[in-house]
Amino acid sequence: MRKKSAPKSLLMLLFAFLSLQVCIGQQPSAATNFAVRGFHLDLRIQVMTMPALKNFALRLSQSGINTLIMEYEATYPFEKHPMIPNRYAYTKKEIEDFVAYCGHLGIDVVPLQQSFGHVDYILRNNRYAALREDEKDWSQVCPSQVAGDSALFTDLFTELAATHPSKYFHIGGDETHLLGHCPLCKKKAAEEGISRLYIDHIKMLCAIVIKLGKRPVLWADIALKYPDAIKLLPKETIFVDWNYGWDMNNFGNHEKLVQSGYEIWGAPSLRSHPDNYFLTQWEKHFNNIRTFVPACRQLGYKGMVMTSWSTSGEYSTIYESESGIIDLYAIRRVYPLTGFNMLLAAYAKSLQSTAPLDIDAFVQSYCMKNYGFDKAQAQKFWVALKTAPYEIKNGTVSGAGISVTQLLDSALLSEKTINALTPVRNSTEYEQYKVMASARVLYLTYQNIENQANSNSFTAADVALVLPRLRKLLAATDKLNDRFTRLNQSYYYPSEIAEENRLRKVKATLLYNRLTRTK
Repeated sequence: MRKKSAPKSLLMLLFAFLSLQVCIGQQPSAATNFAVRGFHLDLRIQVMTMPALKNFALRLSQSGINTLIMEYEATYPFEKHPMIPNRYAYTKKEIEDFVAYCGHLGIDVVPLQQSFGHVDYILRNNRYAALREDEKDWSQVCPSQVAGDSALFTDLFTELAATHPSKYFHIGGDETHLLGHCPLCKKKAAEEGISRLYIDHIKMLCAIVIKLGKRPVLWADIALKYPDAIKLLPKETIFVDWNYGWDMNNFGNHEKLVQSGYEIWGAPSLRSHPDNYFLTQWEKHFNNIRTFVPACRQLGYKGMVMTSWSTSGEYSTIYESESGIIDLYAIRRVYPLTGFNMLLAAYAKSLQSTAPLDIDAFVQSYCMKNYGFDKAQAQKFWVALKTAPYEIKNGTVSGAGISVTQLLDSALLSEKTINALTPVRNSTEYEQYKVMASARVLYLTYQNIENQANSNSFTAADVALVLPRLRKLLAATDKLNDRFTRLNQSYYYPSEIAEENRLRKVKATLLYNRLTRTK
């Protein structure tokens, strides 16, 4: 999910209404607790080892989470389709043991199998070439290939259902941006409307799920575009209304979804656009929890699922030739889940009360309890954490009216504050903030160097001025990578850690090699 923020008017009005109710002593009419209190785990990259995954599930259960939606992508060991799993795929035994372990913890594990868009990792294989909607963009199956689609997803759903006793099955269905691209789909769209391409395919997928004795769950964004067609789906269907801080009508007529009669779950996000290695918009995610969770409760939603995206869901293709690929590169990688215990705790807290989360009070309480800070230290930490959360686009700071140098100065101050605070408890958890702050500083340092090298006045005579800065940056990044490795080596596989570290310094390495003509 990678939509950008849209105007927040309707969401803010609803939040204001909820806040007024709290102020005058009235509580929302819906029950305090959601029946489904969920967390979504994205395993497209940053695949946890099984011991780490079990530890994470234990922490979720201790936080009151009772549902875990597992977006396995290529980590599920499909037997009928052995080209889909990747090198980090679990074994069937591991998955069965994990699902059973979660069951003992009171957590229902729901499999998520993308089955419309976001299937690059499947369609990259020639075995499924006939199912591609587009000759170049392999992210989406063609909904006009009904027999082939049905056969593939019947196989995948059946295997997943056999290892997951949950009554729910998530079929994905979001961000189908290629609808109507191929000649067959263009023809159907012209004759019956583009909404039929989407609804007919989803209806077919729902039928497979229902035949397996499950209830289909899907993301609501595309259905919101075609609200009049929603009624064509089975009554068992559950929609997940994901909203990361935008207007309720961002995807379409939200009121029609609410009034459709279908069960609806809400979904804020712990990691989403534009978060990446070097940026986490902490305040945005806290505000998302504060506003959207009570809004969903007021609307009568039956469930809540915190999404957590390790990447954008889009891939950059590395081509061997015009007609063949070598590999897919995940676009926009995000800092691992190991750094987000505080946001997870904020989400869990929000599920326990009808009142909107008091962010400042929560952060203060969390820091005092978990790190032993006093109120002044907690405030310093919170200010540093949310300082200047701006994205860099084409060498400039997006939407802030400041320069990269000024942004770097703010990041340096933030890093200094975070490093100066000394937790008396949970120092390993707190070290994650230090690593994130350092990564932010090194990233902005690189952006400054790159901007200098791209200036109109930069010539070969200026290279000697840039190289020492690049060498210093690369050495500092190596030290940061060592810190990152020590912190996360018990959670992720060594080759994953190595890839994260390589990518963190790849741009600086490439620029240095270009300017030094390294052979």
